[in-house]
Amino acid sequence: MANKDNSGNGFTTTILHSDRRSSVEHGAIHKPLHPSSEYAFSDARELAAVFQGKKGFTYARQGTPTTAALEDKITKMEGGAGTVTFATGMAALTAVFFTLLRKGDHLITSQFIFGNTNSLLTTLAGLGVEVTLVDATDGENVKAAWRPETRMVFVETIANPGTQIADLRAIGQWCKEKNLVYVVDGTLSTPWLCRGIDVHASLVVNSLSKHLGGHGHALGGAVTSTGLYDWTGYEAIAEPYRKGSPYDWGLTHIKKKGLRDMGGTLSADSAHRIAVGSETLALRLAKECSNAMRLAQYLDAHPKVAKVHYPGLAGHPQHKLADELFQHRFGALLGVELVDNIDVFEFLNRLRVLILATHLGDTRTLVLPVAHTIYYEMGPERRAVMGIADSLLRVSVGIEDIEDLIEDFRQALEG
Repeated sequence: MANKDNSGNGFTTTILHSDRRSSVEHGAIHKPLHPSSEYAFSDARELAAVFQGKKGFTYARQGTPTTAALEDKITKMEGGAGTVTFATGMAALTAVFFTLLRKGDHLITSQFIFGNTNSLLTTLAGLGVEVTLVDATDGENVKAAWRPETRMVFVETIANPGTQIADLRAIGQWCKEKNLVYVVDGTLSTPWLCRGIDVHASLVVNSLSKHLGGHGHALGGAVTSTGLYDWTGYEAIAEPYRKGSPYDWGLTHIKKKGLRDMGGTLSADSAHRIAVGSETLALRLAKECSNAMRLAQYLDAHPKVAKVHYPGLAGHPQHKLADELFQHRFGALLGVELVDNIDVFEFLNRLRVLILATHLGDTRTLVLPVAHTIYYEMGPERRAVMGIADSLLRVSVGIEDIEDLIEDFRQALEG
């Protein structure tokens, strides 16, 4: 069943009509771009009130009417309590980790996390935050890593590029019992497949550059509060932000310390592009997931393919878990390992439809050799722990005609 908003409308209807139901200027259907850096006030008391917490706009580094409209859309998608947008997904993650964790705190995270996120956590560890990597496909591994100083658990819904699925609900329930902040990166599933609030996440991070924007022409990131976590006892929250409902303190702290102070602001132009792109999220992702399933089935049966990593395949280690967690499909990401006697680079150079590019969640199908590019910096030992073979290809499946994608793989494999 499609997610419903408070009015009872479905997922796509809610996104399509979000702007106009918020009194858009001059009756416009879309929230217009507001590129101004500063915002004027006719009353000095009103200016002071906004600085002291009242809703409003003062300086674009902290947001604009255009970013606010996008934040409202994302909050509705996630069924959450509020959202803060950033210039990139990595800026959003940085804001969460660097504002909510302090020296001596302990973070438990999946060992299958994205390469740049792994690099960010090494920086965090260098500043005195203890980081423990575990196989999060089994919630018991997360529980076993707990310490008295543990403050946060971080996982991705679908791992990139191995497609491992975290034991999301079990981890969420345990974090609730232990009063831990539970951060879920939902970039590869999106709220159309799996909402963080449904697995009891405290915060949900999305890279808006991927499926939510969907067209590869804008960078962005977001942190959404589900409104489930009571921040009263969380010591890192600064005193000025301990006002109003304690369920809102965390997001306010992230916005002030992570957006205002760090400056990773989403531009009005990118916010507008992402907002318009998000309207077709369900339509695009349905096609992409359908294509991914058929392509995975074709490649899984091909003699020149050693292994296909895709949660929709019955042989995937977390197939049953994915079937329970995801509402509609199994995502649009494939990991494809070629047999040993095929040169990965020669194979890739024979492709005619697939694009050699480092991105995900585009309308076009993108492919790259993982060990030699985005995970090269990790080194062979860390790649081995993550199950990344030298022949592994990451395929982000787009909306092309599936017959053309299959034919492109066929001719490249047999060439």
